[in-house]
Amino acid sequence: MNEPAAQVRKNAGKTRCVSRTKAAALFTLLVPVLALGACARPVGDFGRAEDSVIHDEILPRVGAMAADQRGEPVSRFILTDEEKLMRNRVWRFLIAPHANDWMFDAAVELQRTRLTEPTDLNYTTDRYYTHLRLSDYRSTNTRYVTIAEDATTDLKTVPGTFHAICEVMEIERRRSVALQGLYPNNDAVRKEVKAREFENANVIAWFTRALDYRYKSYDVALNRLLVETPHQEAGLSNVALNRLAVFVDRAKRGEFCDPFTDQTYTAHQELPALQSRYENMDYDRPAEAEILK
Repeated sequence: MNEPAAQVRKNAGKTRCVSRTKAAALFTLLVPVLALGACARPVGDFGRAEDSVIHDEILPRVGAMAADQRGEPVSRFILTDEEKLMRNRVWRFLIAPHANDWMFDAAVELQRTRLTEPTDLNYTTDRYYTHLRLSDYRSTNTRYVTIAEDATTDLKTVPGTFHAICEVMEIERRRSVALQGLYPNNDAVRKEVKAREFENANVIAWFTRALDYRYKSYDVALNRLLVETPHQEAGLSNVALNRLAVFVDRAKRGEFCDPFTDQTYTAHQELPALQSRYENMDYDRPAEAEILK
């Protein structure tokens, strides 16, 4: 037998063996970690993520190993302050602290730490309506108020999230300039840069999907309630959803750096008026009908 050829086959066998061994070891490690990850990330004051060694260190490290095994880019770069802030801002839209896990908080944590591939692609938009329907309200009209309040809560933090994303885009621009000027021919450094861009892009895309999912969930709930328990109180919900729709459209177009988003959301008159789905409804009191437009 030709010795070099035999050695190649021998080495190839070792490579396959090592690969299977790594996969088996990772699977063994993932079993208890997935059990930990099944718990939602702890929430502190004002809906912010609470510090946790398990959720901030252990799960992300194992998740990076899992992502690498799936062939996904994994960056070893240190997260900048801007990248950390963006992730923290976005996280608030991935969960639903005001609606008792109607947005799959536990599944979000597995996806956030990269222990699993994206699971939010298959979410249905009727869960929020179901949550409202099963909640015990003294008045049926309170559900309309709840939709308006939940959408308004989102509106208060959307501009800050847009700004945080814009800051990360600027960091990526500077990083690209530094790469071209300092390491134009270094494939290893370029690979790390591309991996971080991949990670940031995934976070931004996830935020866009989450924002759109929230809007559609509120919209489904409002439409169902209009048929089930029609009332003028729906006008409050409609106004809030019209305002939220503006940000959803901007997110889908990737317009995160609009100067408007640098400010706290207060200037309602600056937003374009949207067509009301209720303008043909007949109300006894004109003042209440007018707010629906």
